[in-house]
Amino acid sequence: MAIDLDDPRWVLSPNVDPLGATAWYQAQPLARQIEIGRWRTLNSVKVGAAFESILIRGLMAFIMKLPNNSPEFRYALHEMTEECNHIQMFQELVNRSGVDVPGMRPLFRRLSPYIGLVGQYSPTAFMAGILAGEEPIDHFQKGLIREGANIPPAVLRTMQIHIAEEARHISWAHEFLKTHMPERSWRMKAFACVAFPLTLRWLAHEIVAPPKSFGEEFGVPREVIRDAFWRSPHSRKILSGYFGEMRSLSEELGLMNRVGRWVWKRCGIDGEAARYRGVPDREAVALA
Repeated sequence: MAIDLDDPRWVLSPNVDPLGATAWYQAQPLARQIEIGRWRTLNSVKVGAAFESILIRGLMAFIMKLPNNSPEFRYALHEMTEECNHIQMFQELVNRSGVDVPGMRPLFRRLSPYIGLVGQYSPTAFMAGILAGEEPIDHFQKGLIREGANIPPAVLRTMQIHIAEEARHISWAHEFLKTHMPERSWRMKAFACVAFPLTLRWLAHEIVAPPKSFGEEFGVPREVIRDAFWRSPHSRKILSGYFGEMRSLSEELGLMNRVGRWVWKRCGIDGEAARYRGVPDREAVALA
């Protein structure tokens, strides 16, 4: 599992990574593509570790208010144990690479200690936020592996472990919302119709788009960054593809009313609902 910093498999996929699909990136020399791809891949791993830490904070705040003999307490504690292992795994990958990536964008880093508090006061909203972060990461990693796993071995193994265990976590968050959303007042449901897609759109950008320092370090033109995140037709398809399962869930929860659909469309994350969990986003690949 040695990490070769010059491995051509660091090159970004044009089908899965929005930046990898840009003409600017594809016009760079191979060595530069490897350098940029390596930084971006490892930074996404660092962002994943940071997001897992927010999840743990929120779940811990949530379970400490549960009654004795709660099955949710037991499951959530098991999930937090696995998330701790994920953080350790992600950070070890970054450390072994020797690449000093910052991880989260600055605003999200400043807000992260407070986001976990939502788990204590509004577990339903927090679970929606968990899915808003987990789904883009899950779809991105699955997309790379479905494409043929042409990525460095250490990165591949890390993703395989994460995908296998995260499937259980995502499924539980879906079931949590299906169980508890019907218990909420009509006012809360009306608020969720609007807040849900807004949260998905915001967190997708925070997790997938690189920080400003990335563009400065590698001389990426602002116009290229804007097109990649999320102005070009291909990047918009990638963004929408992250949330097919969330659209299905919203339909099931009764959150896709006329106002809700309008907000989804304005956020650029509307589209067809997924027929099942883990369905590949073939449309984005076809547009690449």
